[in-house]
Amino acid sequence: MHNLRCVAIDLGAGSCRVSLAEWDGNAARVHVAHRYPNGPVEREGRLWWQLDQLCDGADEGLDLAARLLADASGGIDSIGVDGWAVDYVRLDQAGKALANPLCYRDPRTENAMPEVWERVPRERLYELTGIQFLRFNTLYQLYADRRDGLEPGAGWLNVPEYLLYRFTGSNPNAAIAEYTNSTHTQLVNARTRNWCDEIFGKVGLDRSAAPRIVPPGTQLGPVRGEIANLAAYKAARVIAPACHDTGAAVAGIPDATIDWAFISSGTWSLVGAVLEEPCTSAAALRENFTNEGGVGGRIRFLKNVNGMWLLEECLREWESASARSWTVPELVAECERLPVPETIFNVDAPDLILPGHMPSRINQELEKAGHARIPEDPDHAPRMAGVIFASLAARYADVLRALQEVTGRKFRRLYVVGGGSQNEFVNCLIQEHTGLELKHGPIESSTIGNLAIQFASLEGGSADVTSADVARWAERLVRSSIP
Repeated sequence: MHNLRCVAIDLGAGSCRVSLAEWDGNAARVHVAHRYPNGPVEREGRLWWQLDQLCDGADEGLDLAARLLADASGGIDSIGVDGWAVDYVRLDQAGKALANPLCYRDPRTENAMPEVWERVPRERLYELTGIQFLRFNTLYQLYADRRDGLEPGAGWLNVPEYLLYRFTGSNPNAAIAEYTNSTHTQLVNARTRNWCDEIFGKVGLDRSAAPRIVPPGTQLGPVRGEIANLAAYKAARVIAPACHDTGAAVAGIPDATIDWAFISSGTWSLVGAVLEEPCTSAAALRENFTNEGGVGGRIRFLKNVNGMWLLEECLREWESASARSWTVPELVAECERLPVPETIFNVDAPDLILPGHMPSRINQELEKAGHARIPEDPDHAPRMAGVIFASLAARYADVLRALQEVTGRKFRRLYVVGGGSQNEFVNCLIQEHTGLELKHGPIESSTIGNLAIQFASLEGGSADVTSADVARWAERLVRSSIP
């Protein structure tokens, strides 16, 4: 195959990354072109994402990626974007952004779930969608917008799809919802794999405002707008990869079989396995597992678990309270010197989703579990970090046990991917709790999966990409290193 060059934009809730991959027919090279910060901003009691900052950082990254080309005379073949799910950009009648998107941690949805269940009973909602109940799913956000009188405009696009749409010059045909990302809205019928008219109608949402759903690997058209003015992007295509970052992360695991489980470990942790068909049984509902879309029509059967957000929030608190600052590697090293904590807390307690005062919030959960509080000052950070790590590992093990019981499957190995996979202390705790063979997947698994889907799409000419093709490209890519 001739040389191929793709750019992957990975939008994170804390930081974003733009990476260039080049394939010369024999080997791949992957380079990080740009990293830039991201985070919600509180204004008038609401949490908002800064859309201009997201877009400007992506544009700068594309420029820097072009400068990294090994062959300056060559061009870039495609651009793809993945990111966190559920949040969306509201559009006016002309297809322009109405405002900054609200953050999923915004408190407006705190009471939305029971109100929606009055219209569509909880059991029926799960039967239709197979999606776990999280108050920030797009369904509850759109409902809260309507309830609170926030006009949704002519349409809405999830954040990664909005950037794709923008790269096409706001081509109306490129206003899409990519399948892996659309499922997390809790508005997609798990069997038909299209929007569920019953939910839209009963909840009072505008079905015509929802974009059309396309599979991962769909080519949306040529690059247009300002980016097209860069010589490297003259012939580039815009491709929808797995726009959900977890969908991309699982696609980045170089294994075409399905006899394994995974933990995608980062700010959030996603614990699950790949299935051929949705599982919406009573047991799956009881355990609150979710059936999210995967590559090649497969299902990512998983559960959201709180992740390194807990430690990230503690670090912010300690840094603001003292001149002393800790890094994660420093805390891990200190934890390795201490006895393994015997006390654990519920990492998925609702209060722990909210930002701010995290050491105090954790102590409240410890007290609920009958344990003593931990001093909240930075000097006791290693003790707090150790309890966080132990509690996460215990929770992962519980979810994996439930996963095997609900699916009736036994897993041979466990892939840990994402930034959290570098934490060997937690990895050892996970292995002790689960007894599974632990394998390290790519650290930047979302980027690898994003790129693998783009390469598979370019190779196949925009036909639906297969899981085998994507796994083959992921294996090629993981042989390279991402600094």
